[in-house]
Amino acid sequence: MSMVTEDIRAKAEVYYGDEICQEKSKFLLKEVGLPNGLLPLKDIEECGYVKETGFVWLKQKKKSDHKFDKINRLVNYAPEITAYVEKSKIKKLTGVKTKELLVWVTLSDIFVDDPPTGKITFKTPTGLHRTFPVFAFEIEEEPKKGVKVSSDHSNIDAVKVEEV
Repeated sequence: MSMVTEDIRAKAEVYYGDEICQEKSKFLLKEVGLPNGLLPLKDIEECGYVKETGFVWLKQKKKSDHKFDKINRLVNYAPEITAYVEKSKIKKLTGVKTKELLVWVTLSDIFVDDPPTGKITFKTPTGLHRTFPVFAFEIEEEPKKGVKVSSDHSNIDAVKVEEV
């Protein structure tokens, strides 16, 4: 059963389609101070955000797995993921599990140290936690399509932007 009710939808910014939802989820993560590659979902159908409470949800067509190569961890994302976000934190997370040895473990909280130390911590509902470097969950953003940026090396202050 979905945690996203019609009452919640009425109070939320809701978006449909993979492209806009990918963009909005990365923007939200960056806005609250979390790494932009934390939710590498596929085929997102719907996402929403209730600004007043921080409640956010993402719905994808089917569950997906992702391996974070830099830390050698496999993560499973359910078709619906919900959470409450605030500065440097995700709380009451649902729909995300990670594999520890041979067991799938549910994640409930994620937070980045404040002041920043370059570490991110993942907690389970039982209180167990693991800490990793933040860079393991960051992805490089692709430059905007249709714009080419070049600089004139004779004058380092000059930057030229051309339509491609």
